[in-house]
Amino acid sequence: MTTNWRRTLWILWAANFSVTAGMSLVIPFLPLYIEKLGIHNLAAMERWSGWVFSAQFVTSVFFQPIWGAFADKHGRKVMLLRAGIGMGVVTALMGAVGAVWELLLLRLFNGIFSGFISMSVSLQASITPNEESGRALGMLQTGAIVGNLIGPLIGGALAEAIGFRGVFFCTGGMLLIASVIVMLFVHEQHKPMVRRKGETRGIGKLRPLFPVFIAATFIQVGMMSIEPIVTIYAKTLYTGPHLALIAGLVVSITGVANLVGAPSLGRLGDRIGQRKVLMLATCAAAAMYVPQALAGNIGVLLVGRFMLGLFIGGMIPSLNVLVKKKAPPELLATAFGINSASTFLGNLLGPLIGSSVAAAYGIRNVFYVTMLILVANAVMIFFNRQLDAEPVAVVQG
Repeated sequence: MTTNWRRTLWILWAANFSVTAGMSLVIPFLPLYIEKLGIHNLAAMERWSGWVFSAQFVTSVFFQPIWGAFADKHGRKVMLLRAGIGMGVVTALMGAVGAVWELLLLRLFNGIFSGFISMSVSLQASITPNEESGRALGMLQTGAIVGNLIGPLIGGALAEAIGFRGVFFCTGGMLLIASVIVMLFVHEQHKPMVRRKGETRGIGKLRPLFPVFIAATFIQVGMMSIEPIVTIYAKTLYTGPHLALIAGLVVSITGVANLVGAPSLGRLGDRIGQRKVLMLATCAAAAMYVPQALAGNIGVLLVGRFMLGLFIGGMIPSLNVLVKKKAPPELLATAFGINSASTFLGNLLGPLIGSSVAAAYGIRNVFYVTMLILVANAVMIFFNRQLDAEPVAVVQG
């Protein structure tokens, strides 16, 4: 492979930043935009906000594996362009809707086109040496993290300056910029793998990766179960000045910690193995929910959230490296597509579990339930020792 993987890493980092920053621009004011579209009853607004926010994940769960299989046959770069251009056009159209059901429909379509981040990870994994993959994929993840951190801040400011609809147009533009970056600067030497006669075909060859896919769902459930209600929890612990700023800090501080944890634990995984790092990070992340549940003031909550972010940041690159090492080369993009679908499934289930537990048993118990989910995940990883095995051999035609 003659591709310069380091050069490609920084190009994809910039593209991922542009995509995630653009997509997160609209998050702060999505409920306000729904209100502008004619939904004024508070309960109805909350329902529509949940549906509109979740719609993209619903279709993504089904289409990620399909696009992954397509990429294995036709190349990952074309799938990056498909995702960037498709999401860019659909997101821009969201700024022109006249009714909330139109916004919901476009969010569903956006999920069909999504997959830019997972496909960029697949492309980077395919050209990065195994011994450097933890560091590279951990660094690539920080591009998406920075975009998610900065996007809501920029979105709030832009909404004040150019209005809600203008932000959707701006988001579409940022997605198209990411596509242009990929089109001009990313070079892929795609050679479809040829299967030997009689060897296992299709999804059966990915069976050893099923524990990784399950772990991806569990981790996202752990991350997302408390996200929708953590600001409500923060308000019970802090009643001083600048409440909105403090609430925003509670949400964003885990992302700041991710910037440290992702590349650091990625490098550690290159040295001692991704399975060991995954077990360590999962157990440590589970433990960080205890001080959050017992927090008597906002300072303890912030420390717990920061420490959680450190370890969560090490889990996702470890999963991606395991996918790279264990997936058959001819099914690498398919494997990353399924892994991405598993992540989107966690994004769907996490808020549902968290909000249901909070409503029935109180917010503090959400932390304990999430902790148990992550512990169960760590136990599953512990008993799947085949994840320490050597990667599959490349079958070239």
